[in-house]
Amino acid sequence: MQFVPGISSAQTMPAAPASTPPGRKPSLWILDGWRDLVLYVCTPLLLVPIFIAAQGVWAAEDIYLFVAAFGAMGHHLPGMIRAYGDRSLFERFRWRFICAPIFLVVVCAAFSIWELKGIVLVAFIWGVWHGMMQTYGFCRIYDAKVGSFAEVTRRLDFALCGIWFATAVLLSPQRMTDTLETYYSAGGPFIPPAVLRAGQQGLLALALLISALFLANFIWMWSSGKRPSPVKLVLLMTSISFWWYCNNVVASVLVGVALFEVFHDVQYLSLVWIYNRKRVESDSAIGGFMRFVFRRSG
Repeated sequence: MQFVPGISSAQTMPAAPASTPPGRKPSLWILDGWRDLVLYVCTPLLLVPIFIAAQGVWAAEDIYLFVAAFGAMGHHLPGMIRAYGDRSLFERFRWRFICAPIFLVVVCAAFSIWELKGIVLVAFIWGVWHGMMQTYGFCRIYDAKVGSFAEVTRRLDFALCGIWFATAVLLSPQRMTDTLETYYSAGGPFIPPAVLRAGQQGLLALALLISALFLANFIWMWSSGKRPSPVKLVLLMTSISFWWYCNNVVASVLVGVALFEVFHDVQYLSLVWIYNRKRVESDSAIGGFMRFVFRRSG
């Protein structure tokens, strides 16, 4: 069983089919080759030309607002439907689902009333963490498909995702300008430029070191017959490169945020749809509302 990004860590999905016919290798893919490439692995290659064309028609602010409005709604609504529409899941995490929204509303309202800026910084850090963890979750799903569960491999997957997502932000002049402005407006102590530059250089060196360890482990596991997923390797290259592109190459921070948000939403929504549709079709205890939402239809 394997962690599913965007779904509670206590919930799992099969890492591979329950039984594989004799002599037949397990599939490398979640769906199949071309659909995985379009929805999970190589999606950025499709998004970049679309957004370049969109920038010729709409302003960056309009693109961001459109993605934030429709993308965020589409991203969070399925999670809410599952949390409060799946009776067995709600019973399992009843107090978490009841208390967490109340806590968040109270905290956000307090920060808004007292005009405290710290919540913006917390939301930004959470957003980076959330995007990174989804990429890591897909890495583990693809490794699970080929039966790769080594502890060292798992830890290196996590370290590689975490360090490169953080490095892309820390080395982005626009991102760091916005982040430092928010940090100082929230009352954070002054960070000397020399300390900031040393942190940037140190993090980049650490990212390169972890990348070398990751590749060494990948080659070692491959040569010893415990092969990690090659699809995972492509996923890491496209996802991290795209995150770097959105933070360091795209001229507008808003467009960069919108670009990665669309990628993030496409991955999440397609996986959640597939997962819940399979549950609806296989579990007779699931109620009518969930069956209506996740039924097979146009």
